[in-house]
Amino acid sequence: MHKPVLIPQVAAVCISGGGIPKLPQTSATVTFVGLAGDGHDHAKHNSPLQAVCLQDLETLEDLTKEGFALKPGTTGENLTVRDLKVNHLGAGAILEFSVGVVLELTRERKPCYVLDAIDPRLKEVIAGRCGFYARVLREGLIQAGDIIQVRARHAPPQAGQESSCASGPVMVL
Repeated sequence: MHKPVLIPQVAAVCISGGGIPKLPQTSATVTFVGLAGDGHDHAKHNSPLQAVCLQDLETLEDLTKEGFALKPGTTGENLTVRDLKVNHLGAGAILEFSVGVVLELTRERKPCYVLDAIDPRLKEVIAGRCGFYARVLREGLIQAGDIIQVRARHAPPQAGQESSCASGPVMVL
């Protein structure tokens, strides 16, 4: 018996004026500084190296089974993805979306105290599976259902080092 082929895709696109939760949208424009219309609760989260936050739906489902009622956007991620464990990919992984958007995973997201608003226990429980930040290598419109392909890994950018793509050039894969 053959296992079904899992095709990674965007499950939800979420934004907010700042903080959590981020609310699902039909679509959003991905720019070099993040999703259009999305705000950040703290200046430390506002960096081209952290332009987009990704989390996988399967982790949210696991956490829901563990007693935390989590839906896409609840923990502050911009993109909830399906059939792709982002925490297993690591920094430097390139994600190419069927619509042309390209992201590079830059660093694992660490649990923040704002998660206390959901449940004070969540920070400890979600450690190691809190999602990943990414920088934008190619801008564009993104929506739920877009297919994701994982491409070659690159050396992740170092803290304080800006992407050469953040101000304009597009990385050719």
